[in-house]
Amino acid sequence: MATIRYNAGASLRPPSSRFRSPTCILSFFRPTKSKSARAKSDLLSLISDQDRGLKTQSDPSKRAEIISAIDALEFLGEGSVTTGKSLSATWRMLWTTEKEQLFIIKNAGLFGTKAGDVLQVIDVEEMRLNNVITFPPTGVFFVRSTIEPEPPQRVNFKFTSAVLRSSDREIPLPPFGQGWFESVYLDDDIRVAKDIRGDYLVVERAPYSWTE
Repeated sequence: MATIRYNAGASLRPPSSRFRSPTCILSFFRPTKSKSARAKSDLLSLISDQDRGLKTQSDPSKRAEIISAIDALEFLGEGSVTTGKSLSATWRMLWTTEKEQLFIIKNAGLFGTKAGDVLQVIDVEEMRLNNVITFPPTGVFFVRSTIEPEPPQRVNFKFTSAVLRSSDREIPLPPFGQGWFESVYLDDDIRVAKDIRGDYLVVERAPYSWTE
C-alpha cells in the first residue's frame, strides 16, 4: 500500500507566482488615472470628426462605438459625485445625439446664419442652467432653467424662459418642459452626460465664460 507523507512545515498557500490576493484582484477593476485617460482619449478620438454629432446620425456603427466608449467612462466614473462645484462652468458641446440641437446646427443656414458654439452654462450655487446656441457675430438663442442637484450624479431641471436675440431685437419665447441629466463622468477637461430621453452629451470646459 502506498504511503502518503505530509510535510508539517509546508505552506498550504499556492506558489506566490500564481496566487493573487482579493485586494490584488479588486485593484484590477478599480478605476485608475491611466484607465480614465485611455478611455477619455478613445472617446475624444471617436467624436473628433463627427461634426458635433451630425455625421453620427447617418452612421449607426459609429454611434454604437461612441456609446460603447461613453459606457467605459461611465464605469470608471461610477460612484463619483458630479453635482458639486466642479459642475459649475461654461461647457462647450463636442458631440451629442440630441436631435433638436443638431437640427438647429444643421439648418441655421436657412436663416442666413450659421451656428457657432453650443453651450451649457451651469451655476450650481445659484441653481441655474442656460442652454445656449450662438449665431456669430451677435445672435444667440438660449433657454433659462432652474436646477436641483440630486447627488451623486443627477441634476433635475425645469425650463423657465427662452430668448432669441439678435443685435437689434429680442424675442421672448415660452418655457417648454423639465427633466433631468446625469453627469456620468467629469474631470478638469470634459463632462459626459446622459438624460431622461436617453440622449448623450459630451462637452468640454470652454476657454471663456458666457453671460447673458
